[in-house]
Amino acid sequence: MKGLLAWWEGCCASSKLLRFVDYNLRGIGQVMFQDNPLSGLLFFIGIGWGSYAAGMPQVAIGGLVALVAATLTAQWLRVDVADLGAGLYGYNAYLVGLAFGTFLAVSPLWWIYVALGGTVSVPATLGTAKVFKTWGVAALTAPFVLTAWLFLLATYAFSAIDGSGLPMSTVIVPIDPSAASALAFGDFVQGILKSISQVFLKASLFAALLLLAGLAVNSIAAAAFALAGAIVSVVTAHLLGVEGDLITGGLMGFSPVLTAIALGAVFYEPSPRVAIYALLGTVFTVIVQGAMNVALTPFGIPTLTGPFVLASWLFLLPRQHFGQS
Repeated sequence: MKGLLAWWEGCCASSKLLRFVDYNLRGIGQVMFQDNPLSGLLFFIGIGWGSYAAGMPQVAIGGLVALVAATLTAQWLRVDVADLGAGLYGYNAYLVGLAFGTFLAVSPLWWIYVALGGTVSVPATLGTAKVFKTWGVAALTAPFVLTAWLFLLATYAFSAIDGSGLPMSTVIVPIDPSAASALAFGDFVQGILKSISQVFLKASLFAALLLLAGLAVNSIAAAAFALAGAIVSVVTAHLLGVEGDLITGGLMGFSPVLTAIALGAVFYEPSPRVAIYALLGTVFTVIVQGAMNVALTPFGIPTLTGPFVLASWLFLLPRQHFGQS
C-alpha cells in the first residue's frame, strides 16, 4: 500500500492535473476523516454506484461538480497548501453537491446552484474553522450543514429551483407506537450497512461495503469504529422505539457513525477508555438525531450531519480529561 501511494505521489509531483485529481480524491476521503486518495477513490466509486443503482446519477454528478468548484475556489483564494493537499477544502463541498443532487430537481439553473454551493462552502470552511479554533475543536462538517441548510431553505422562496425532494413541512406530532415495529435480523443488518452509506446520502448496501473498504485501506481503527457506531446506533434506535423505516434506511445511524470515527479513531488516541467514551458519544448522537428530526420538521429541511457536528463538539471540548489539548 505504501508503495502504491508513493508511486501516486510521484506521478502527482510531475503533473498539475494529477495533483488536482489528488486534491479532490483526498477531499472525498475526508468526509470520513481519511487523508488518502485510495480511500477517496473507493468512496467515489461506491457513491457513483449507489447513485446509478438508485436511478439518481445527479447525486454523484452534483457531488463532483461542487467538489471541483470548491477546489478551484480554494486555489484562487490561496489557502494553505498543506490543508488543500489534505483535502480539507473538498469534503464539505462534496457533501453539499450530494445533498443538492438528492433533494433538488435537475434543471439548467440547478448546475449553477450546485457550483455556487460548492464555491460558498470554501469561505464557510475558512470562517467556521477560524471561529472554532478558539475552542480547540475542528469545524467538522459544520460548513456543509450551514451552507446546505441555507441553500435548501431558500428554495421555498425561489420558484426556479425545485425542492420537491425535500422533507414535507408538517406539524410536530408524537410518533405512532405502531410505526416502531419489531425488526428481523436482516433488517438490523440492512440498517447497519445503510447507516454507513447514508453518510454520503445514499442507502446502498454495496456502497457501504466499499466505504468500509475505503476506511480499512487507510485505518483499520476507523473502519472498526464505523461498523461499531452503526451497530450501536441501530440497536439504540430500536430500543428507543424509533420508526422501523428510519432504522432500516440508515437515517438514524449516519451521524452516529461519524461520531464514532471522530471520537474513537481520529481526535483521541485509541484506548479502552476512549472506546467507552466514543460509545457514549455515539448513543448521545442518536438522541440528538431524534431531537433534530423533530426540531426541523416544521422547516421542511433535513438534519444532514448536524447531529454529528453538535454531539461531537460537546464530546471534543473536554479533551483535557484525556490528557490532550
